[in-house]
Amino acid sequence: MTRTRTKLVCTIGPASVDAVPELVEAGMNVARVNFSHGTHEEHARAVGRIRDAAGVALLIDLPGPKIRLGDLAGKALRLASGARFVLRPADATPGDASGAHVSYPRLATDVQAGDRILLADGAVELRVASTTDEVVTEVVRGGVIRPRAGVSVPSDRLSEPALTDADRADAPRAVQLGADYIAQSFVRRASDVEELRAVLGPDGPPIVAKIETRPAIDDFDAICRAANAVMIARGDLGVELPYEEVPILQKQLVRRALDLGVPTIVATQMLESMTSSPRPTRAEASDVANAIFDGADAIMLSGETAIGAYPVLAAEAAVRIALLCEERGAEHLPDGAPPTGDTDANAMAYSAVVLAETDRDVAAIACYTRTGRTARIISSLRPRVPILAFSPDPRVVSQLALVHGISARACVPPSAVEGRLGLMAWLLGEDSSLPAGCAVVLVASSAQPGSGPNLLEVHRVPVATPTDL
Repeated sequence: MTRTRTKLVCTIGPASVDAVPELVEAGMNVARVNFSHGTHEEHARAVGRIRDAAGVALLIDLPGPKIRLGDLAGKALRLASGARFVLRPADATPGDASGAHVSYPRLATDVQAGDRILLADGAVELRVASTTDEVVTEVVRGGVIRPRAGVSVPSDRLSEPALTDADRADAPRAVQLGADYIAQSFVRRASDVEELRAVLGPDGPPIVAKIETRPAIDDFDAICRAANAVMIARGDLGVELPYEEVPILQKQLVRRALDLGVPTIVATQMLESMTSSPRPTRAEASDVANAIFDGADAIMLSGETAIGAYPVLAAEAAVRIALLCEERGAEHLPDGAPPTGDTDANAMAYSAVVLAETDRDVAAIACYTRTGRTARIISSLRPRVPILAFSPDPRVVSQLALVHGISARACVPPSAVEGRLGLMAWLLGEDSSLPAGCAVVLVASSAQPGSGPNLLEVHRVPVATPTDL
């Protein structure tokens, strides 16, 4: 059984590619490979390390129309406030304090004087002074940038589509590498998700829509219905909107997704100081806690584990915060919304959660699921007990690693549909994490594959007798 109900996504990069087993031991549930960085060979190596580790899902993040700086003359560069800094689309030579290459060739035609540009998720703020073939800016707020740092421009300025030619080329490669989820960057509307779905095909991996533009907020409900999960990517949201609005939006979007039964990931700068420090700041600990209290299914570490000096310590810190929030802050955790729609699956899920709430002997809810849908519905109700999901499909087991409160296990299909409850009862008897004599609510179906659950049973985990010992 996983240690925390809130799941942990860790980005795998140079600092962590050889530490994947340690990250799994620390509590990582999902490993993220960001196609915005690294070569094909480096991506394949990272995926190989992830696949060697048991019990972790693979999330591959497509770049989208993300603008990035080119190489710099050094590992880091400090820009001073008031300085002139030129973004050069045509010049790919290593950058310095006077300017740097930028990956988006149409930047000079898409922006105009007065526009704000942020570098490295807001570490540096620029203001456009003039444009020719290049973009001349003034450094409004100085700071440190690194090679390939993000260049954030308001999305309504960009003429490039949300699904780029590079994404169309990378998506089949992500599928070939065995992605359990594919994250789509800079989604603006539901049709962007549907466009990627058409590229992936009907049997392609689930899509995580990254919410990082103002249009995505305006079309949030439709995006939730088109995607399989959403990521609240706060770095670029801080460009689209005043930064003081982001915390409120985070709460509103996570709550709305929970009401719609869509898993959420909260991302960007969760434990940013741990890129170079072995301990988080108190403010960062509160930030992680607030994401958990908002109801997020998962929190994500980016640079902290990809390029940071303490990737395993960062993962351990996130898990420690989550454990304490879940164990001692239960009154602050959100209630799930009753499932919408009059279906057997919704009724069974709701009944199972009510049973778990009213019978204090219930230690878990267990379900048999071929697609993961029943487990996700139960999760969206946020029961007080963990959810044990048994599935004969290894892909479903991996995909459920992202969903709040679920500990997914592979199982063999029962010999007959009537045997699903019996199979779960036997598997639970072999589960050492469940106390002997406790009750478990079982949810399954006696119908043919593809139908919703229609069976509910309270099962007692057997107490070992002397002859069993």
